[in-house]
Amino acid sequence: MTYKKILSLSQILNMNFGFFGLQYSFGLQQANMSPIYSYLGAEESKLPLLWLAGPMTGLIIQPIVGAMSDRTITRWGRRTPYFLVGAIFCSLALFAMPFSSTVWMAASILWILDAANNITQEPYRAFVSDKLDKSQHSMGFLTQSAFTGLGQTLSYLTPFLLINLLAFSETEKIGRIPSTTLIAFLIGAVVSIGSIMWTLYTTKEIPLTETEKAEIQKLPSGVAATFAEIGLAIKEMPLTMRLMGPMMLFSWYAMFIYWQYIAKGLSKSLYNTVDVASPFFRKAELLVGPLGAFYNGVAFVSAFGMAWLARRYGPKQLHGISLALAGIGMLMIPMIKEPNLLFIPMIGIGLCWASMMGNPYIMLAGSIPPERTGVYMGIFNMFIVIPMLIETFTIPMYYESWLGNNPVNALRLAGVLMLLAAVSVSFIRFKFDAEAEVARGGGGH
Repeated sequence: MTYKKILSLSQILNMNFGFFGLQYSFGLQQANMSPIYSYLGAEESKLPLLWLAGPMTGLIIQPIVGAMSDRTITRWGRRTPYFLVGAIFCSLALFAMPFSSTVWMAASILWILDAANNITQEPYRAFVSDKLDKSQHSMGFLTQSAFTGLGQTLSYLTPFLLINLLAFSETEKIGRIPSTTLIAFLIGAVVSIGSIMWTLYTTKEIPLTETEKAEIQKLPSGVAATFAEIGLAIKEMPLTMRLMGPMMLFSWYAMFIYWQYIAKGLSKSLYNTVDVASPFFRKAELLVGPLGAFYNGVAFVSAFGMAWLARRYGPKQLHGISLALAGIGMLMIPMIKEPNLLFIPMIGIGLCWASMMGNPYIMLAGSIPPERTGVYMGIFNMFIVIPMLIETFTIPMYYESWLGNNPVNALRLAGVLMLLAAVSVSFIRFKFDAEAEVARGGGGH
């Protein structure tokens, strides 16, 4: 086995910096895709179907790419080729998105963008797990949470800053999409590839030993072998990973509802309109930016504290508390009629978002065999995208009948589901021996 050195904080930051660009891209989607679809004429009840690209590409691509990266031998490493190629295509799609002239053009570009992000993401997570000693998993994965918060904070804030600091017009449009949205996506295209290149420049993969190469070369190759490995990994999935299923189902179904309906939910609860032609809808849409930036800022700031808390008390308990705070926050949103008070529930959502991007991966990395890191990271993404797919196909079935065609009720549903996710954490069995010993010993890294 290759010896893993204990890395300094600066090395961990450099290694994870690519997540800044990756999450800037995701933040642009979360904040802007529903408004973009609305500006291009999409019906409100059909919004979940237009978000189908993310879960579908994640379901198909991430397990395959993860399994392939476990068996890849190149001069650049096992993981690097995948997340570099993904970053290039991600930047190209971000550049093209704001020039969409129809709903289906935007949806098609979103498919490419999400496919590229999925090619990048799980090999990247496996790369981090490969590099870090188990005692540094908390710091490594919660540093990813920090860069997730920072990247998404800036992506949410970009249109707001362009309007308020650089005096761009709120109403000026290129085609049917606001000019500030176009500029935000162009910035994202540069940030996405630039941050990945920085990580590749500063951080190299641990070279495989000759023994490890020989073991990989003995494995069967080809498409059939890749799918066979995915099937076998699912069959032999560790118990801890299986028990995380309900928690992931409730929490990611809830987050997908939140991202899709927060703009229209605020427009309805604050101004009693969902008419995209109304200036109040644009006002609510612009409010989503600062609110999203704030909760991602909370995620950025809190992630480093969570790393310490996770090492001391365990990621399981910390994650359960964070999910409960998000559930309470989402239930509070429709009750608030003063826009400035909306930042209060965003604190709970931000703490939860930091936790969702880090603590489940600490539990995962501590329960899977190292030689299967890539495939299990890819399979674990199915725990994210399957809830998104279920949400995508079920929301249109009951949005009008059960939720009264009201985006405010959708936000309330998201809050209830987050509370159910918090309860389901208690059923997860997770051994915390290694990192608890580090904490008890009082040592840092």
